[in-house]
Amino acid sequence: MKLYRHYILSISICLGLLFSPYFIGSTEARDFIVVIDAGHGGHDPGAVGKISKEKNINLNVALKLGKQIKNNCPDVKVIYTRDRDVFIPLDRRAEIANNAKADLFISIHTNALAQNRTAKGASTWTLGLAKSDANLEVAKRENSVILYESDYKTRYAGFNPNSAESYIIFEFMQDKYMSQSVHLASLVQKHFRNTCNRTDRGVHQAGFLVLKASAMPSILVELGFISTMEEERFLNTESGTTSLANGIFRAFLSYKREQEIRLNGSSNTLLPEEIPVAAEMATVDSSTSTPQKENTPPTKPKSVSQSPQREENVASTQTEQAGIVFKIQIITASRPLAKNDKRLKGLKDVDYYKEDGIYKYTYGTSPDYNKVLRTKRSISTQFKDAFIIAFKNGKKTNVSAAINEFKKNRNK
Repeated sequence: MKLYRHYILSISICLGLLFSPYFIGSTEARDFIVVIDAGHGGHDPGAVGKISKEKNINLNVALKLGKQIKNNCPDVKVIYTRDRDVFIPLDRRAEIANNAKADLFISIHTNALAQNRTAKGASTWTLGLAKSDANLEVAKRENSVILYESDYKTRYAGFNPNSAESYIIFEFMQDKYMSQSVHLASLVQKHFRNTCNRTDRGVHQAGFLVLKASAMPSILVELGFISTMEEERFLNTESGTTSLANGIFRAFLSYKREQEIRLNGSSNTLLPEEIPVAAEMATVDSSTSTPQKENTPPTKPKSVSQSPQREENVASTQTEQAGIVFKIQIITASRPLAKNDKRLKGLKDVDYYKEDGIYKYTYGTSPDYNKVLRTKRSISTQFKDAFIIAFKNGKKTNVSAAINEFKKNRNK
C-alpha cells in the first residue's frame, strides 16, 4: 500500500511540474501572430473603378504590409487569408484567424460611393452598430460578398446584408476586444494622416460580418475611394500602395510595442521611428505610375517661392557629404513646400529628399547620431511622429546599420 501511495504521489508531482507556470515559462515563447485579410478576390471583384478593381488594390497593399512585417519583425508570424486572386468565403477568413489563435486581424478594403459621388481619404473601422446611414451603407457593401456564396442563408443564419433589420444584432453584441481594436484603428488613422499625408476620415463602427466572427482585436481598413478618379489613380501607383502599407505597418509596430509593455513590462519591438520603411521594397512600375527621370528636379508649383534654391541645396547635401549622416524626417508632402509653410512650424534649414514621388522633409543633419537624437527630442512636441533616418555617401541606408557603424567609428 505504501508503495502504491508513493507511486501516486510521484505521478502527481510530475504532473504538477508539467503544468506549472514555471515549466511553461521555460518553453520558447510563441510568435506574435497577425492575420492580414485582403478583401474580396476571385469572382468577387469588390468595388470596380474606371481603371481597376478593389480586389487587386487590397491584395497589393496586404502583401506589402506582410512583407514589411516579415522583414522587420522576426518574432511575428504573418498569415494571409489569401495571397493571390482567389475567392475566400467571409466566414472562412475569420476562421483562419481563429484557428491560428491570432493576436490581430487586419482586413484591407477600398471604399466606393454610388451615383458618381466623389470623396477622398482613408478610414478605419471596428465592430459595432452603425450610427449613421452612411456607416451602414459601408457595412452593407462589404457584407454583400456573402451573396457570392450559394449557401449563405444557412451559413450566416439568414443574415441579409441588404436589410437594415439584420444589423440589429450588432446593437446587443459585447466585444471584449473593442478598446484594443479602437486603439489600433486610431493608430492607423494617425499614420495615414501624418505619415501618408492622407485625408483623415476617422475611426468608425459598423456591423461587419468578418469582424463579428473573429476572436481577437480586429480592424477593417478602407484605403480610399476607387469611385473618385484622383483617388483611384493614387491607389494604383507603386508609391501610393507602398505609402498606405507603411502607414498600417507603423501603426502595427506601435500597437505591438504598447501591448508587450502592458503585459510584460518591456518590449523588444522597435518603434516606427527606429525603422526606415519606405525605400527597401518600393520599385517603379511603369504601367501604374508616372516614371521620373533621374536627377530631374520636380515641377515647381507657381505658388511656391524659392523652391529651386532649396532643391539645389538638398542635392548638394546628399551628393557631396561622404560617409554617414543622420537626419530627422519630420513630415511628408505630395508637392514641394514653401520655406514659410505652416507645416514646418517655423523650423529653419529644413531640407527634403524625394522618394516614391513623395517629398520627405528633414531637419538637423549631422554625422553625430547622438546630436541628431538630442535634436529630435527637442522638437518632439512639435513633430510627434518625427524619426531618424540615415544616408551613406548620399544614398539612404538602413538606420540600424548606420548607428552600429557610428558606434564603431567613435570607439576607434
